Amino acid sequence: MKIYNTMSKRKEEFVPLEEGKVKMYVCGPTVYNYIHIGNARPMIVFDTVRRYFEYKNYDVNYVSNFTDVDDKIIKKANEEGVTAEEISQRYIAECKKDMDGMNIEPATKNPLATEEISGMIEMIQTLIDKGYAYEKNGTVYYSTRKFKDYGKLSHKNLDDLRSGERSLLVSGEDEKEDPLDFVLWKPKKEGEPFWKAPWSEGRPGWHIECSEMSKKYLGEQIDIHAGGEDLVFPHHENEIAQSEAANGKEFAKYWMHNAFLNIDNRKMSKSLGNFRTVREISEQYDLQVLRFFMLSAHYRSPLNFSADLMEASKNGLERIVNAADNLKFLKKNAADEKMTEEENKLFTQTDAFVADFERAMEDDFNTADAISAVFEYVKFANTNASAQNSSAYLTTLYERLCKLCDVLGIIVEKEEEVLDDITTGASQDIKQATSLAKSMVTKFGMSEAVGLINYDNENDEVFIGRDLAHNSRGYGENVATMIDAEVKRIIDECYDRARHIIRKYDDVLHACADLLLEKEKISREEFEALFPAEVSEE
Repeated sequence: MKIYNTMSKRKEEFVPLEEGKVKMYVCGPTVYNYIHIGNARPMIVFDTVRRYFEYKNYDVNYVSNFTDVDDKIIKKANEEGVTAEEISQRYIAECKKDMDGMNIEPATKNPLATEEISGMIEMIQTLIDKGYAYEKNGTVYYSTRKFKDYGKLSHKNLDDLRSGERSLLVSGEDEKEDPLDFVLWKPKKEGEPFWKAPWSEGRPGWHIECSEMSKKYLGEQIDIHAGGEDLVFPHHENEIAQSEAANGKEFAKYWMHNAFLNIDNRKMSKSLGNFRTVREISEQYDLQVLRFFMLSAHYRSPLNFSADLMEASKNGLERIVNAADNLKFLKKNAADEKMTEEENKLFTQTDAFVADFERAMEDDFNTADAISAVFEYVKFANTNASAQNSSAYLTTLYERLCKLCDVLGIIVEKEEEVLDDITTGASQDIKQATSLAKSMVTKFGMSEAVGLINYDNENDEVFIGRDLAHNSRGYGENVATMIDAEVKRIIDECYDRARHIIRKYDDVLHACADLLLEKEKISREEFEALFPAEVSEE
């Protein structure tokens, strides 16, 4: 397995620190509002990386934080007249809802910055004791020039750098010994949350949070540190300086960064009016579509979000889901038999698709090519699965497809439709269908279980064999139970078959509806033209 390491700027063979285990830290969001789709990309990408490691039987310790103390959180709290904690807790809960919608696996640990302050204070003190940090009037700064390898991740020359800090500028900025030094601890301002520290009552800088939380939950050395490419400098560069100076060890072996996400070929920003939250997207699409879209390109390639590309992703996802649904339907109704020799040979052919999938994932997690392999598998399954196949063959086909899709976090098993409110029209349809099914069993001899015997009573209620209100029926309780079971079987099988046909020709139904809205009446020829050519010929 090869991973592109931002540090070395090349693909490297992955060798874990400990055999069979992966320690992975991913920088999480600052929780002051709903997460945006830019936040969603690293969540989806690195969740998929984690899933593939688990697919390869690695024990993954996956830690991703929530930054729950920050200038933006405090500003939001002041605007609403509530505490910063209320804001952060509210949006942590909302973030988790969105993550669930995107099928993000729960992290091994989601540490909160506010719960790890004591550890941060200890690390800052260690950096002071080792000569890498200094205090001025309650503010503690990291001395970047004391760390000889500063800039090794971003490949920037120290003398060419500018501080460019993220909302951590404080009064007394001129007290820095060097403009490139960054804040580890800053004194409180009026109305801000604060904690007691040896230097002042205040709060930590942004960068020290991840250094401490990674150390506490993963150890002094980790296998993979990941996040968006906007974090390379200064955040991840500063993490390295802090962690390696404090611990005296290489911080992370591999650094992974996803590329930016644009909106209609422009950088996403509130000022441009193209800012999109995951919650807003969920009102238009199932978030599985968003996940599929994010994985349709290599994670290191810039990705452009647009309505057309989302529609294409929706169609691609439906193609996979419908194939899985078809296999599920077929195996449910197939004969309970072992695979034939011919079926074994057919199933063996799918090994090539799995190999292509794994080859793509092991080449720096190329999800775009992995999805292509899944499409080839779907094409094979659609062509080589039918009602004549054994249950064993269909089951193995279905389970293998589910397994590959699960690595990508794609849910292929559709939820059952639920009719919460049955209209009078639907109620009458159900009544008629039940009556017909009962007649098939009791009048027409269309049940092997009941046999060619007429059990019909013209005065019977519509439903069902177990008619307790009348004692005039000419059969006992055992026969009534058998009739009930057969009626239910016929109704269930017909329902499954109808649902299968509707799902299979969903696009045709929508096209038909659009055409009817346009023309009100359509001919048989126009209707048949809506179906694929191979169907029309049958």
